[in-house]
Amino acid sequence: MIEPKPLFPGARVALVAPSSAVPEEKLQPALELVQSLGMEPVPYPSCYYVNRDGYFAAKDAQRAADITDAFADDTIDGVWCIRGGYGAHRLVPLLELDIIRDNPKWFGGYSDITALHTAFNQLCDLETYHCTMPSTEPHPNEYTMGYLKKALFGGLSGALSNPEDQPLRTLVPGSAEGILCGGNLSLLVDSIGTPWEIDCKGKILFLEDIGEKTHRIDGMLTQLRNAGKFADCAGIILGAWTDCPPEIPERTLTLTEVFDQLIVPAGKPAVMDLACGHCSTTMALPLGRMCRLNADSCEISVKEGE
Repeated sequence: MIEPKPLFPGARVALVAPSSAVPEEKLQPALELVQSLGMEPVPYPSCYYVNRDGYFAAKDAQRAADITDAFADDTIDGVWCIRGGYGAHRLVPLLELDIIRDNPKWFGGYSDITALHTAFNQLCDLETYHCTMPSTEPHPNEYTMGYLKKALFGGLSGALSNPEDQPLRTLVPGSAEGILCGGNLSLLVDSIGTPWEIDCKGKILFLEDIGEKTHRIDGMLTQLRNAGKFADCAGIILGAWTDCPPEIPERTLTLTEVFDQLIVPAGKPAVMDLACGHCSTTMALPLGRMCRLNADSCEISVKEGE
């Protein structure tokens, strides 16, 4: 796995919108966040609302070109997705993956960006960063900013620690070690049957989601189970499940019951409630990096970068 060089003060960072359009009023605060971190933002055409194509930030070809061009440009030091939304899976067949593989750079984002993380990790052997995005969280709180800076500038290694008032919980006891993979549940399920289908073999699988009813999460976890992903993986980390209520509480399984029925039987070490995902207080994760999980003591650590 290729570990990209950390960013630095003065780094030129390409901002790209692989998925949904950035509202006009959110672009300037996003640029200001990058500047406040001491870097120079370079917004690509997909960042401008005038270029939107329905619910996409721009036409597929433009969004794909922005990503490929940013990796190909020697003056660009990193590529940061300005937001998620919907549409990244449409781009993967259009990307020039050999250019991305031959020009490895820092790449970050989350949510719909899971499609690109999976493709870059598996098809380009490139480590990427599951982290907050400039137009989604232009004013990160102290915890989120701390992890973001580690992801951007180096130091995202060792123990991953939740906020003090948010303890991890054991779902399945045991210990495991493997490459960290995963991201947004719905995007991972959408990868099944594609050339960049999520490969969990011997890996630590991270899952999170937002805005899904309990039965929808049940269905997507069932798909992963039926596809052999829980049998393949070495361990499982469950993050935030934001706005995922039971639709009819008196006759609906809770999320914990769903996890108990679909994840626990695989017998793989698993923890839940990691502060990562669609939540205002969120850590960053290095996808593609070696990870150690001790579900007994609820400890997670990632290998120090090279």
